Amino acid sequence: MNLFVIRGLPSFKKFGISFLILLAAFTSASACDICGCFMGITPYDNQSSISLLYRYRSFNGYHGQNQSLFPSGANFLPAGNKLDAPLTNHNGDPSDLEVYRALEVRARYFLSKRIELNAIVPYNSNSERYNGNLNTVAGIGDVNIYSGYHLLRKLDQKKVNQRLIVGAGFKLPTGSNDATNFQGLRLSTLSQTGTGSTDGFIYFNYLVGYKRSGASLSSTYKMNGENAEKESIANSNTTFLNFFHNVTLSKKLQLVPSVQIAYEYSAGEKYNGVKTGEHRMNNLMTGIGADLFINNITLNMALQSKAWTVKDDHPMPAGRVVLGVTYNFNQLYYLLN
Repeated sequence: MNLFVIRGLPSFKKFGISFLILLAAFTSASACDICGCFMGITPYDNQSSISLLYRYRSFNGYHGQNQSLFPSGANFLPAGNKLDAPLTNHNGDPSDLEVYRALEVRARYFLSKRIELNAIVPYNSNSERYNGNLNTVAGIGDVNIYSGYHLLRKLDQKKVNQRLIVGAGFKLPTGSNDATNFQGLRLSTLSQTGTGSTDGFIYFNYLVGYKRSGASLSSTYKMNGENAEKESIANSNTTFLNFFHNVTLSKKLQLVPSVQIAYEYSAGEKYNGVKTGEHRMNNLMTGIGADLFINNITLNMALQSKAWTVKDDHPMPAGRVVLGVTYNFNQLYYLLN
């Protein structure tokens, strides 16, 4: 999860990659989104920042049916609460869908050149349509807090540059997990804006660059707790591999396109400690990204689609979209030397 006193846009020998990993699996903001959240590539090493990030992810169609990133009837932008439909089970209807949206405020502060603190506060909007019955739950999600240590920093080399960040954090049950429809029936666990559980996670991010090109490998392992209803999600793992190239457009403008590969795994939902087999995740996704740097502002974009997934009786993953804007402060001093 992770990012970086630099004024303007430096050369690649001070180039870094920025991964604010949301730690994933069915957590704050898209309960069913077992993903780290790619925040893009940034040349602002050791810079505190504040970001606004929007994530969209859709599941629709069943095994053997077509999937669409933007299925009919699913809003791309966050939708408000709509709880006037009855609750039904999925039974193979090709119009069934699950859509998870998250608008997040993210903050990062460097205590020292090697120690960073991060926080994520999400607003979630999750929709579920089975057999034509659509319900949407919206509200504040689960807050994530985590810290990273820059274990390896060799970003001033003439050719080969490296960086390794290791860290850990936790997710607090600040979101609601008791939303009901108009009949007073509680919606599914994954539709809720929060999980009701306190979870922990560990992660690493390794960057290697040669001249203007490079790669970044980032992985998170999440240990999920149990909520008051005895519900939980099996521990999960998410891994991102990205290949990028730095293109200088002008003195104050740089573009960094990237090719992305993401793998996510979880055994799915558990009740009273026992796996139910519901909402398992074993997916490989591929896509592209682009990051644009204008002075202290960074614009991020990523688009991914399903490359492979395990056969399941739930709507299949179609893809995800990530859009973000970050303001990087010119941090000159640190609390810790």
